[in-house]
Amino acid sequence: QVQLVESGGQLVPPGGSLRLSCVVSENIFRSNTMAWYRQVPGKPRDLVAQITTGSITKYVNAVAGRFTISRDAAKNSVFLQMNSLKTEDTGDYYCNTVPVLITNSRTHWGHGTQVTVSS
Repeated sequence: QVQLVESGGQLVPPGGSLRLSCVVSENIFRSNTMAWYRQVPGKPRDLVAQITTGSITKYVNAVAGRFTISRDAAKNSVFLQMNSLKTEDTGDYYCNTVPVLITNSRTHWGHGTQVTVSS
């Protein structure tokens, strides 16, 4: 069974901080690079940060230095600490593997968590 359960999104003013969490099925978490993806209306989901099983991280330029991705094996969870938030960080955030998880020709996504950065 595939479990990707995101949480932590909310309305926050510019300059604020948020911490997103994602609980992942253990078998998926332990053997995959994990990532956070962001989607805004009318655009595809874009990867913003990723972390390997060895905790090597990579970020897109737009969030580098502001966002920190981490993983906790004891909790089978991936986190995204978001600091110095900007209005352009607004979107629905999803966690998934890299590349995204596909089984039996089906792409798996969780419900996502909504982040709104606005004054």
